Amino acid sequence: MIIVSIYVDDIVYTGGSNTLLNEFKRDMMQKYEMTDLGLLHHFLGMGVLQTERGVFIHQSKYAKSLLAKFGLEDCKSVTIPLPTGEKLKKIDGSELTDEGLYRQIVGSLLYLTATRPDIMYAASLLSRFMHGPTKKHMGIAKRVLRYIQGTLSYGIEFTRDKEAVLIGFCDSDWAGSEDDSRSTSGYAFSFGSGVFSWASVKQNTVALSTAEAEYVSAAGATAQAIWLRFVLDDFGELQADATPLFCDNMSAISMAKNPVFHQRTRHINRKYHFIREALQQGSIDVKYCRSEEQLADIFTKALPKDRFNYLRMKLGVKPVSSLGEAVEN
Repeated sequence: MIIVSIYVDDIVYTGGSNTLLNEFKRDMMQKYEMTDLGLLHHFLGMGVLQTERGVFIHQSKYAKSLLAKFGLEDCKSVTIPLPTGEKLKKIDGSELTDEGLYRQIVGSLLYLTATRPDIMYAASLLSRFMHGPTKKHMGIAKRVLRYIQGTLSYGIEFTRDKEAVLIGFCDSDWAGSEDDSRSTSGYAFSFGSGVFSWASVKQNTVALSTAEAEYVSAAGATAQAIWLRFVLDDFGELQADATPLFCDNMSAISMAKNPVFHQRTRHINRKYHFIREALQQGSIDVKYCRSEEQLADIFTKALPKDRFNYLRMKLGVKPVSSLGEAVEN
C-alpha cells in the first residue's frame, strides 16, 4: 500500500515498499514538473524529525515566530500554561483590551495545538472570549506564550515496534464554565505510542451531575472513535476488537451499558445515547480507569505542575533533546 497526502502543490507519500515508492515518484516526475526534496523534514509549518526509534513532529520554528511577532522573544518562561484552578469569565472586572491583537494570539495558539496537545485546553478556554476580551484574558494569553518560550523544542514522538491498537480516553470537568455552568469535554486517542487525535470543547448543554457530564463526554469520544476506526480500516489497519474507551466515572459507565431509561437519564438528549448502540455493535468498550491515569484530564481543567508534567509525558509530548540521532537522507 502507498499513502499519498496532497495539499495544493505539496505532496507527502509513504508506504511499505521502497520499490512501490520509487515507481510512484518516477511516474509522477514524468507527468508533472516536480522537485524531489528527499526525506520529509517540513510540511505545512510542521517540522518532522525521523530517527531510528520513530518519528517526531514539532512546530518549533512556528513557535519562535509567534514570540517574535508578539514581542515576547526575550520573555521569562513559566512551567505551566495556566495558573492552577484558573477559570476565566466574560466579565471579570478588568478593562477591555485590544480585540484584534487578542484574536491573533489565540488563533496562533490554536494552530500550534496541531503538535502541542499540552496547550489544547488553554487555547480552547481563551477562544471563548474572542469578542470583548479583557486585560485579564490578554494576560492569560501572554502567559501561555511564556509557557511556549520554555518548551520551544517540544513535540510529539511516535515510536515503532508498538502494538497498533486504537485506545481512547475521555473526561470532563463538571460545570467548569463560570458564565453558563456548562462542562468541558476532553478526549485523546493513541495508536501504540503518542496521541494523534485530541480535543477540548465546551459541551452544548448544561449537565445536571458529574455522571451526566462524563456521559456526554464519552458520547463525543465514541463518535470520534467510530470515525477513526473507519479511517484506519482504509489504511489497512482494521480494528477487529472493540476500541477501549477509558472513563474514570463508574456512574457514567453504568449509564452507557444500561439500556433502561430510568430517572437519572431520561432528561439527557437522545443524541448522546448512541454510545449504547456502539457498545452493542462492538465498536467500543467503555472501561474504568483510575483518575490518576486519566490522560484526558489535561484537556478539561488547569492542573498543578506535577500533574500537568506527568500527563504531558504520557501524551508523548517531549523535547527534541530526548530523541536519538536523526536518520539521514
